[in-house]
Amino acid sequence: MLLVIDNGNTNGVFAIYEGEKLVGEWRCSSDPRRTSDEYAVWLTQLMRLVDLGPDDVTAVALSNVVPAADRALQLLSRNYLGCEPISVHEMLASANIPVRISRPDQVGADRLANAKAAHARYSGPLIIVDFGTATTFDVIDSDGGYSGGVIAPGVNLSLEALYMAAARLPRIPVGKPPQVVGDDTVSAMQSGVFWGYVALIEGLIVRIDKERQCQHKVIATGGLAPLFESVCEAIHHVDLDLTLRGVRLLYEGHRARSA
Repeated sequence: MLLVIDNGNTNGVFAIYEGEKLVGEWRCSSDPRRTSDEYAVWLTQLMRLVDLGPDDVTAVALSNVVPAADRALQLLSRNYLGCEPISVHEMLASANIPVRISRPDQVGADRLANAKAAHARYSGPLIIVDFGTATTFDVIDSDGGYSGGVIAPGVNLSLEALYMAAARLPRIPVGKPPQVVGDDTVSAMQSGVFWGYVALIEGLIVRIDKERQCQHKVIATGGLAPLFESVCEAIHHVDLDLTLRGVRLLYEGHRARSA
């Protein structure tokens, strides 16, 4: 079985695949101080809930955007699962995904994994909106090539910035307010962030379509994607497992080329 690790700036996702079948999926906060021993205790306990143990894992595919966590995740794979982890960057080196930007080395591994999965499932020119620590917009050509994107502050990051920078504003959760115009501080903050991001999403998609002179299919991913799907007509599909599936597809392609 394949263990896919997608370690982002806020959360890490660990998923076990048997072929294309997702057998188990678990999340933890991304903490660069966490040791390989701590990861092992946490992961093996959860694997037991689906009747799996470390010996069931035969390969590990790793997507990590937190450099400080890289060593612990690699030691987890080697010492506890008996596998040499294969990084997304290693898999991408032979994946032949066209990257049409001036600095290809600056594209996050997770964004290229998203591109791989989205092109495989949806085809056509695409915009992937990923609601993570940052809200990213990635433009994928009809041949699956990566053509650039937009990076904006994430929704939770914006709320935290309001709380940290303004002495009289409280810390509040993300939520859809009942109306655009708030009648108290909390509803006004929620409206500014929620409806502000709806306007951001819709506005950027219109501008990207106009700039590139084509209509893009819009795929949303990340934990907050379902919240915005309900009110944002520009979003065509929500795909919460996009990154995991992309890493799995990259691994399968890498294995086939190495055989």
